[in-house]
Amino acid sequence: MLGITDFWTYVLGVVAIILLPGPNSIFVLSVGARRGVRAGYQAAFGVFLGDAVLMVLSATGVSSLLGTYPPLFLVLKYAGAGYLAWVGVNILRGAWGRWRSRGELAATVEETPAEMRRPFRRAAVISLLNPKAILFFVSFFIQFVQPGYPHPALSFVVLGAVVQFFSALYLTALIFGGRFLAGQFQRRRRLAAGAATGVGALFVGFSIKLATAGIS
Repeated sequence: MLGITDFWTYVLGVVAIILLPGPNSIFVLSVGARRGVRAGYQAAFGVFLGDAVLMVLSATGVSSLLGTYPPLFLVLKYAGAGYLAWVGVNILRGAWGRWRSRGELAATVEETPAEMRRPFRRAAVISLLNPKAILFFVSFFIQFVQPGYPHPALSFVVLGAVVQFFSALYLTALIFGGRFLAGQFQRRRRLAAGAATGVGALFVGFSIKLATAGIS
């Protein structure tokens, strides 16, 4: 079908991969919980854009440059790791400030943390600065494109649309789940600070994992 082999196997693989927690989904959940549905979708569209760019790079073979030129992979790897660490440290600082704050809870809730501003741009950067994601896309997609199909671009478009569809469903669930969490956080300042600490720690962990990742 449209140059795609084992389509339903691909769909099951995509669902399993999307459900694995990563910096994109954690960031969208955090934005939805802290800033609401609109900002959550801004972050989600940033993820869609970043993933779309990575898929185009993979389909056009640009991602193979990372394997051909290891220094390029290292530059992207450490840039991505540094950005994730920066986001994580800022979240941790904000959580510590909320934990120590003695002011009114309403003021604490209404304040927009620096790491949550411009969610679309931040989510797109988090997606793009991940060379492992580029390598994953090319290694995963290539398994389901029929060799010799005369229109491989069409196959990649369909495969990419499947990824974006299930990603949209998943991120939507996270955004509205975040709104539920926001209601809990508004009543429990320490719970909010503890959750933010966990998110910040996850981002630092993602940065360490990326910084220590190999090219294969």
